[in-house]
Amino acid sequence: MPRYALLHHGCPATYRSGPHWDLMLERDGVLRTWSLPENPWPAEGPITLSVDRLADHRIVYLDYEGPLSGDRGDVERVAAGEFEWRICEEERAVVRILSGPLTGELELVRTVGEWWLLWRA
Repeated sequence: MPRYALLHHGCPATYRSGPHWDLMLERDGVLRTWSLPENPWPAEGPITLSVDRLADHRIVYLDYEGPLSGDRGDVERVAAGEFEWRICEEERAVVRILSGPLTGELELVRTVGEWWLLWRA
């Protein structure tokens, strides 16, 4: 089963963006990664977020917590577990979370240009 991780990325004031969450989904030896402006799970019911697709990350981030090189802040794992791919395309991903503290189905869709939307059912 592929694994996922949701990391809180605490960023220094000099970093290009403020604190955010990184959603990482295992696929073909890498982590497909999106930057989220907020954690989508504390809220009850459906949620929609505008998110950024980042470059694929190394598998090590499924288990890593701590400082990042290059004065990029640090990461803390908020959640981790297993999931299944429903759809995995270049511009659309649908997954069902199977284990860990998170629940539900997520859909990530590229809209216009580099913009993406995340829906949690």
